[in-house]
Amino acid sequence: MTSLTPAIAAQFAALTLGHLGRQWPYKLDHVMTGPEDVQSPIALHPIFHGSFDWHSCVHGWWQVMRLLRRFPDLPQAAEIRGRADAMLSPGKVAGELSYLGRPGSAGFERPYGWGWLLALHLELSLHEDPRWADALDPLARAFAARFHDFLPRLTYPIRVGAHPNSSFAMLLARRWAERHDPALAALIAARATAWFGADRGCQAWEPGGDEFLSPALTEAHLIRHILSPAAFVAWFDAFLPHIPETLLTPAFVSDRTDGKIAHLDGLNLSRAWCWRGIADGLPAGHPVAPLAEAAFDRHLSSALPHLADHYMGEHWLASFALLALDGI
Repeated sequence: MTSLTPAIAAQFAALTLGHLGRQWPYKLDHVMTGPEDVQSPIALHPIFHGSFDWHSCVHGWWQVMRLLRRFPDLPQAAEIRGRADAMLSPGKVAGELSYLGRPGSAGFERPYGWGWLLALHLELSLHEDPRWADALDPLARAFAARFHDFLPRLTYPIRVGAHPNSSFAMLLARRWAERHDPALAALIAARATAWFGADRGCQAWEPGGDEFLSPALTEAHLIRHILSPAAFVAWFDAFLPHIPETLLTPAFVSDRTDGKIAHLDGLNLSRAWCWRGIADGLPAGHPVAPLAEAAFDRHLSSALPHLADHYMGEHWLASFALLALDGI
């Protein structure tokens, strides 16, 4: 299996630092309730106004901070620390919190951006310097509160292969919750069990033309972390009794200048992450384990050469490549 090396880490860091503060182009998730809401992205989002959109900027920060912790001698280490000191500050966090308090922001970035913000805060909390995590803590708590409110109200899980997907957001949030909010971790486990625990015979009719997540594999990856090892194997064997070839074959990307079609490179990277996690949850000798390991390699190698082909992928794909190589 391909592994994360200092050289690859430096390549990822250089790529992401190139767009982390790039303000234009930018796609707002913004409900305007009056003329006073007509503002620039940097005025609305003091921290997360780069990388084309809010959530991509958030996981771009997660990426560079993960790389800094894993490889403190990166060539870009001083630049990352300097940017973090300037941007991850109480004053700028207060600006992001103020945006959340707007009447039109109740559904802002739900749930994809919520999960990534918690993943970023978890990463910051693993650094020796506590200042960055302490500064971001109020924003993380605000998004955790939204999970507490939303998950019990969501009657049915959202299984699409894009931002609304329930499994992916809960995968990100549960790691943070295990360390910072045990009640939220328990809620995520309960909702995942209720929604997915009885799933059987998944057809895996995917990929869709603009998906960057596998609904089937993301669900399986989440359940692997919720159930005991033995219970997961029993669940997985019933959920995917026959592995469809579509889950083992990387998606073909016809046009990387099209932001939606370029999502399929992200699908290949997120599938690699899921297959690696699923393989880790299967016992030695399980017939799917070698299939999962081979699928990891195929999906990863199909996307890695294309991280910087066009800004539609460049502004986010390296984060998903790091996810595949290093987990969350």
